[in-house]
Amino acid sequence: MKKFNPSTALFSIQNTDKFRGVNVSISDSATFYFSSAQEMEATFNGEYEAFLYSRHSNSTNAALGKALAAMEDTEAGTVTGSGMAAITTILLHFCNSGDHIISSNTVYGGSFAFLKNWVKKVNIEVTFVDITNLEHVKAAMKSNTKVIYTETMANPSLNIANLKELSVIAHSNNAKLIVDNTFTPMIFTPKHHGADVVVYSLTKFVNGKNDMVGGAILGDKNLINDLLDLNHGTAMLLGPVMDSIRASMVLKNLYTLHIRMKQHSKNAIFLAKKFIEKGIKVTYPGLETDKNYKLMTSMMNDQFGYGGMIAIDLETYEQSAEFLKRLQEKGVGYLAVSLGYFKTLFSNSGHSTSSEVPKEEQEKYGIRPGLTRFSMGLDDDIEHTWGLIEETLKEIGALK
Repeated sequence: MKKFNPSTALFSIQNTDKFRGVNVSISDSATFYFSSAQEMEATFNGEYEAFLYSRHSNSTNAALGKALAAMEDTEAGTVTGSGMAAITTILLHFCNSGDHIISSNTVYGGSFAFLKNWVKKVNIEVTFVDITNLEHVKAAMKSNTKVIYTETMANPSLNIANLKELSVIAHSNNAKLIVDNTFTPMIFTPKHHGADVVVYSLTKFVNGKNDMVGGAILGDKNLINDLLDLNHGTAMLLGPVMDSIRASMVLKNLYTLHIRMKQHSKNAIFLAKKFIEKGIKVTYPGLETDKNYKLMTSMMNDQFGYGGMIAIDLETYEQSAEFLKRLQEKGVGYLAVSLGYFKTLFSNSGHSTSSEVPKEEQEKYGIRPGLTRFSMGLDDDIEHTWGLIEETLKEIGALK
């Protein structure tokens, strides 16, 4: 059986725009006209397929959804105004008041805050577990569990979720497995390991420019149609629409993603090995000594590498903060949140992207005071970059 290549699948999509532009035209309309009142009525009744209002969809957003679905090997997809819009929309789609969600305890801080704090308002219960401990996941299952929610590669621990086993647990209890694949586009195809739904923050690696925010939900046709249903669709009624100009930008950037992911991964493993050589505690699943290496290798697609994310432990927040400040001053990258940019971005997770996790719980979830996260850029001369990092480590006393 031929192995799936997400880039090849993506490049198989042809633009069928009637204007024959090589790029999809930007739909600059909020509303669309019909040839007759009967055609409009049939569209509202779900008997005729047409664009009617951009909160529902338009040709540009639909083209991006189609391309992303090809990349993820799902039947369909829809795009949203942010990654959090995708996450909250799909969770609220599957869960009603009185339902239960199992979530990984190491997810993006915004996801954690939504699940920890917001869903209480609608009487949805959440149990946070170590998603790598399958026995804990099984023990957390209840008769009203509707969703197991995880990231393929956890933020910021970089642990890898065993999607195949999680899907077995979910499906044996009539629950859905929802997977956030933001850290690892093209590297993983979650559907092939049993995921029912894949979500993205397109803001990150997929777009790669840090000039917009966006999200996506990928799944089967029935799911996407339900999300966009005029009368009960969660995406339609909550209105998390992406602007069509932004959709056009992401679609064009999507076609360089395979090249970018290879370079992000190449730079990340180079630095990870250098950190190891210097005795710095490093987490990177591409290292054969990493606890996640074997599982990730068994699940990943060929040729895209092990991803662009690295975590190192500088023991204290104070040392981490000084390190990051000096790196920025040397031009290594930016002391900034987010990831997937063409320049390196770095931050102390416990005091930034995971700050929503209570301080007393951070250590339990592996978010240590000195945990410093790198999203590696596309540096061409990575040895020069390492030289600046090594110099900075010596300046702060982390290297002797």
